[in-house]
Amino acid sequence: MNRLLAPFVLALTLVFPPMMSTAAAQTAGDARAMAEAAAAQLRDSVAKLADALEADDQVTALAEVIRGYEQGQAALREGLRQAALREAELRDRFESQRENLSDVLGVMMAMERSPETALLLHPAGGVATARAGMILSAVTPGLRAEADRLQTDLDEIAAVRELQASAAVMLDEGLASVQEARRLLASAVTDRSTMPLRFGDNPEELQQLQASADSLDEFARGIAGMEDDVGPPMEDFAGAQGSLPLPVTGEVVRYYNETDAAGVQRPGILIAAAPASLVTTPWPATIRYRGPLLDYGNVMIVEPARGYLLVFAGLDQVFGEVGDVLALGEPLGLMGGSEARAAEFGAQFVADAARGGGAGRSETLYVELRQGGETLDPAEWFVMNPVVEPQE
Repeated sequence: MNRLLAPFVLALTLVFPPMMSTAAAQTAGDARAMAEAAAAQLRDSVAKLADALEADDQVTALAEVIRGYEQGQAALREGLRQAALREAELRDRFESQRENLSDVLGVMMAMERSPETALLLHPAGGVATARAGMILSAVTPGLRAEADRLQTDLDEIAAVRELQASAAVMLDEGLASVQEARRLLASAVTDRSTMPLRFGDNPEELQQLQASADSLDEFARGIAGMEDDVGPPMEDFAGAQGSLPLPVTGEVVRYYNETDAAGVQRPGILIAAAPASLVTTPWPATIRYRGPLLDYGNVMIVEPARGYLLVFAGLDQVFGEVGDVLALGEPLGLMGGSEARAAEFGAQFVADAARGGGAGRSETLYVELRQGGETLDPAEWFVMNPVVEPQE
């Protein structure tokens, strides 16, 4: 093959590499749209803090602010994760095609520097010149398409980086507000005077049970055996099977009777959550116990209906008093752990989101569902690891 034609023939074989599928392109767009919508939700939640302080029921209003912020964070985490995966995919493709891309760029630069008449000249005469012209006319649109594709990919990487930077700044700015909302919530729960009571607190009986119980299972069985209960359920709890929301924004990392790293099986689920996450009741319920128990940290046991108990273990703060009747979504307490300082929080969140998995979710909430003396598989009752969509 003539030396003059070789670059164009080579280019013709390079300008049609496998293109990104429509589905993949849509995924990249969805990731950006999700992250942008989540950022808007976060800003909206922070903006509602002032209104929450004027609300008649500050507890409910503040809980809604915090939960909205945390759900926005979860959606933003997923959007940033998808965007980071897309960026990694593009960079891997650049790396794998580095040599081919260099050849294509070299051909394009040569064509740009050389007049078209010179490119069409061929030392073998008129027929060869005509063939060279045909090859050039076929290759040029392909080279143009390749250049456009490269520019699109580079623009997409730049958009991902811009999204990450803006998300970090926005998270930094919103952190102080949501931390204040958590502080105010703890105070508002203590000062609340409108909570209906369904039954007495039986402190002596609870203290005796707490002192004698050797395990969470034994303690929960003792609670179930007490005569006091919430009475006939106001709503059909059994009919809610399969639809209960998780009590904390996070990810289920261990399932019912699944063996942990220490070889221990527990009849509940373990949810990984971010530090200071809000824990709420997934169903209207009455508090049967709240406080420290054995080595479980703070434990909250609530009764959503006669014969059923929900057990939450591992909280740092617990709200309310025994006998309080809680509505759906009422705050039970806060997880422990420490968030990064405001100056570092946003950048750390973005980095954790890009890594995926449990990065940034250092706290764990243990959840059991019991009926009588038996445990039930929470996977059959809760919506497990829901995809959190930004609110409209």
